[in-house]
Amino acid sequence: MIPDFDIEVFFDGDCPICRREIAFLRRLDRRNRIRFTDIAPLDPAATVDDVPRTDLMAEIHGRLPDGRWIKGVEVFRQLYSAVGLGPLMRVTRWMGIEQVLDTAYAAFARRRLRWTNRCDKDCRVETPQ
Repeated sequence: MIPDFDIEVFFDGDCPICRREIAFLRRLDRRNRIRFTDIAPLDPAATVDDVPRTDLMAEIHGRLPDGRWIKGVEVFRQLYSAVGLGPLMRVTRWMGIEQVLDTAYAAFARRRLRWTNRCDKDCRVETPQ
């Protein structure tokens, strides 16, 4: 059986930067190859297939049709490949570029609550162990 999606993305729908990216991807997803799952309304103690919401909030996560989980920049590679931009994504794997993107995304993920004025007590997203 052929899966009806290429990737399911788990995103923070309360994050204005994240919402903009998701809206852009929705416009590009003319073949409906992406499942979009907003994790913002989930209870803080919730899990999705044994992945705690705190982990999902710490960085973007995706799930492939075979059930494998991916996270970080790899999610964006898969999302943009799903909308037909796979050839452009190859450059993101080049030595040097891949490390820069991984580092930049990790810095964004750690600081996005502050940058979007959604800080709580210490203004940090918990990093999964």
